[in-house]
Amino acid sequence: MTTYLGLDLGTSGLRALLIDAGGGVIGAAEAACSVSQPYPGWSEQDPAQWIAALDQVMAALKASHPAALSALAGIGTAGHMHGATLLDASGAVIRPCILWNDTRSHAEAARLDALDGVRDLSGNIVFPGFTAPKLDWVRLHEPESFSRIAKVLLPAAYLNFHLTGETVADMSDAAGTSWLDTGARDWSDDLLAAGHMRRDQMPRLVEGCEAGGILRAELAAAWGIAGPVTIAGGAGDNAAAACGTGCLSEGQGFVSLGTSGVLLAARDGYHPDADSALHTFCHAVPGRWYQMGVMLSATDSLNWLGRITGRRPAELSADLGDLRGPGQTRFLPYLAGERTPYNDAAIRGAFTGLASATDTADLTRAVMEGVAYGLRDTAQAMKAVGARPEALLMIGGGSASEYWVELMATVLDMPMLLPARGEFGAALGAARLGQIAATGAAPEDLLTRPEIAHEVPPNRALTEQFNAGYDRFRAAYPAIREIQ
Repeated sequence: MTTYLGLDLGTSGLRALLIDAGGGVIGAAEAACSVSQPYPGWSEQDPAQWIAALDQVMAALKASHPAALSALAGIGTAGHMHGATLLDASGAVIRPCILWNDTRSHAEAARLDALDGVRDLSGNIVFPGFTAPKLDWVRLHEPESFSRIAKVLLPAAYLNFHLTGETVADMSDAAGTSWLDTGARDWSDDLLAAGHMRRDQMPRLVEGCEAGGILRAELAAAWGIAGPVTIAGGAGDNAAAACGTGCLSEGQGFVSLGTSGVLLAARDGYHPDADSALHTFCHAVPGRWYQMGVMLSATDSLNWLGRITGRRPAELSADLGDLRGPGQTRFLPYLAGERTPYNDAAIRGAFTGLASATDTADLTRAVMEGVAYGLRDTAQAMKAVGARPEALLMIGGGSASEYWVELMATVLDMPMLLPARGEFGAALGAARLGQIAATGAAPEDLLTRPEIAHEVPPNRALTEQFNAGYDRFRAAYPAIREIQ
């Protein structure tokens, strides 16, 4: 038996998934990590937590599946994107990693974004959450730390460094730094210079399904692994999720209703449109890219409503019954600002159309509709650049709500595909990348779509009503922005 391991490093913890050569799940383990927020807008994590979590999940797998772990041949890593992990010349971490949801570098992001050629080379707006403005902030506010930087690694790349002793990163993760020429799939000396960085401070680039190194012998011995283990380049978390859901080629995509909301479409070519606030990133396999829009508060909006009403989100959703047309109450889901399509860190959420008769169910409908409309903003931007998925795989916690699934299908005017139970996320995608790197298999043969349990079509009887509701939603942003 030959096995493969996927490591998915999320903000709240690490998930390890052990699979066999056919993609069947052998075992899984998880370990938690915590986030530090010392000041408003700051979000940091000590990379030592990631290594402790790795030790914990590997010990659990060794205890539960020693024979299968012994047969490990390949590892793929996935991680939350944009994080700035700074290493000195000895490989030691200089300061806590500045995470993707840290907004302290908004002024530095605006400066970089305004420079000629930056969007053209990177294919993206320079968002405050990206890596380059974080380093510019360190340069200005922590010059002693900045002067010691020998390498900058993203979180998944730091795991690769621990696993192999080499500084290596994949294209999909690197595309979220604002240092990569995303079309050429290489570091850009011009972008690096704009951010006061150098090419020698960057890790070596490989494709996500390409071998990036070999597992260090001392780790293999500690984990009871018999033979050499290939470490793949890995992927940023959304690219890994695309691999796990089989979103590899033009016409394929998924919508994720998690804490944040993501609409992602695979692309066979490079078609950037930075002005739309779409992210255009390299995929984890050669010669492919993907585009996605991100809204910062998707199920988090319903979680917020649940907290203030004292109801669980599932209860709120269950009270709605069958899908109806838009309510009179509207919700702008900008509780933490917004990325696509506005790139507006200052905007905040709002209810409009409240009346004395408005009840909890009306608020719930408004929140769900606002999230669906916010993701339609991304769908509209994607259509403008030629990305037209035939249907969308729907994943994330929000996909458990039948009401929300039908609402999403109707608002986006696209069937929603619900996968059968099983593994299909970033950890599986990472494991598959490890398998490709170790075996040389064709990505198309392994990165396949999961079994679909159910397809939910748009409710055509309500299409025009929701189109009108979306128009009202779009008109509300500039009015609310004007008075905030």
